Amino acid sequence: MSENKCLLQVENLNVYYGSIHAIKGISFQVNEGEIVTLIGANGAGKSTTLNTIAGLLKPKSGSVTFDGKLISGMTANKIVPLGMALCPEGRRIFQHMTVRENLEMGGYSRPKNEIDDSIEQVFQRFPRLKERRRQIAGTLSGGEQQMLAISRALMSKPKLMMLDEPSMGLAPILVDQIFDIIKELHKAGTTILLVEQNARKALQVADRAYVLETGSITLSGTGAELANSDAVKKAYLGG
Repeated sequence: MSENKCLLQVENLNVYYGSIHAIKGISFQVNEGEIVTLIGANGAGKSTTLNTIAGLLKPKSGSVTFDGKLISGMTANKIVPLGMALCPEGRRIFQHMTVRENLEMGGYSRPKNEIDDSIEQVFQRFPRLKERRRQIAGTLSGGEQQMLAISRALMSKPKLMMLDEPSMGLAPILVDQIFDIIKELHKAGTTILLVEQNARKALQVADRAYVLETGSITLSGTGAELANSDAVKKAYLGG
């Protein structure tokens, strides 16, 4: 696998909510095999960026290219089969369906004969979900729901996985578990674009990082460079 093939290219992206200019001409890229993180305060535009890339929001201008194909303006259901999955903020699992049914929904774009194998792979990675496979998803703990949300996104066999605030609302021990999962997925070959308010954790796992402030990218560099930046320490790391 070539480390430096550009998998996702965002160019001069502008997104509005009515008259509010939420994303102001941002450009960044994610190369194959990387973990890239977007960090920033609440309301900086991180989730808006992911939702626009995933086809849930339409940009006013600019372009998104994924694996060599221009996808800006395409709908989400057309983008998923190209190899992109979004694990949304707040988990958004199907609360009233079982764990297994949630996973089946995640594999809707795949050939039916591959779904059982993929579910088995998920169960090998997350034995706890196997134990709970017949349980109604809404009755799982927060950490288990986050595992399920990540697993549901994995069911589409994505080349790029976008994770929106995966540690939000979880106890510190579970936050560590979620970041261990992110590292494992990366090791197994998944390229990851991570949006995360826990900047310290995000920068520890990221190859590269971008700081988003009120819809603009103000800083970029390797995860280590930003973790050591005085501006980042002051604003996001409590340093």
